[in-house]
Amino acid sequence: MSTQISVVVPVFNEEESLPELTHWISRVMNAHGFSYEVILINDGSTDKSWEIIQNLSESNSHLKGLNFTRNYGKSAALDAGFKKAVGEVVITMDADLQDSPDEIPGLYAMITGGLDVVSGWKKERHDPISKTIPSKFFNGVTRWISGIQLHDFNCGLKAYRNKVVKNIHVYGEMHRYIPLLAKWNGFPKIGEKVVLHQARKYGYSKFGLERFLNGFLDLISVSFVHRYKKKPMHFFGLLGTLSFLTGFIITFWLILEKIYGLSQGFKVREVVDQPLFFLALVAIIIGVQLFVTGFIAELMTSNQAKEAEYKIDEEINFDF
Repeated sequence: MSTQISVVVPVFNEEESLPELTHWISRVMNAHGFSYEVILINDGSTDKSWEIIQNLSESNSHLKGLNFTRNYGKSAALDAGFKKAVGEVVITMDADLQDSPDEIPGLYAMITGGLDVVSGWKKERHDPISKTIPSKFFNGVTRWISGIQLHDFNCGLKAYRNKVVKNIHVYGEMHRYIPLLAKWNGFPKIGEKVVLHQARKYGYSKFGLERFLNGFLDLISVSFVHRYKKKPMHFFGLLGTLSFLTGFIITFWLILEKIYGLSQGFKVREVVDQPLFFLALVAIIIGVQLFVTGFIAELMTSNQAKEAEYKIDEEINFDF
């Protein structure tokens, strides 16, 4: 029997919540008769998270574990889980119990109903105002730039068709923009589901306000990479050409002005004595550098091979 659902859970210092979370997931899966696997990715935890994953997997064959050699971040954890997932539908959730496993059947039904991606929307949140207001602003800007009408890009509770996660590469801090990556890779059917957001029961949040600044930088990065990763010369070459031509035209004008002044008997400053000449020279040099950068980037792009940005130390219950 094929696996219907893969649940991918990044784990970072969540030793207290793991037993409750895995039991909850199993209870939901068994109640609905799903064939499933739960992939727990230990992202360099410094507590006993990995030992607990090992112990839990001994009594539950549906649990599978990956242990990173160090902390690589949520994006790397999700990417590793996506590569291992075999379920027809892949569902991601956080390990802190703020995402409810009771949402799994509804998410599964939406994907099997024809959607490529379903993103959770924590309409009612149990977070302080210092997190909710920046989050609303962040989501608004992301909707405007991406054109994807989701209310909560940061929600960790999402569902995907297996084909989607096998055709995207999540790196850096791009986990917030997986729906955007999916859309750009040919999976435009993106939906949204209001999900329950539970108050944190154990521990504390691992994310601070800096994630919103990083989020905007990541959005700019992912937008740039999407538009120019296959054609970097279109970006660097255009800027380089404009800069070079600007410097060349200014220099040519200064020379003509010098020649005309001399022909008319005017006293004209030397070209190299004018500040505008040095600005033109800088523009020419920058233009050449940008053009060469674009050329080198084209060569790198044509020979680039994707390599995993993380190292896995141990695996549990994987047969491949």
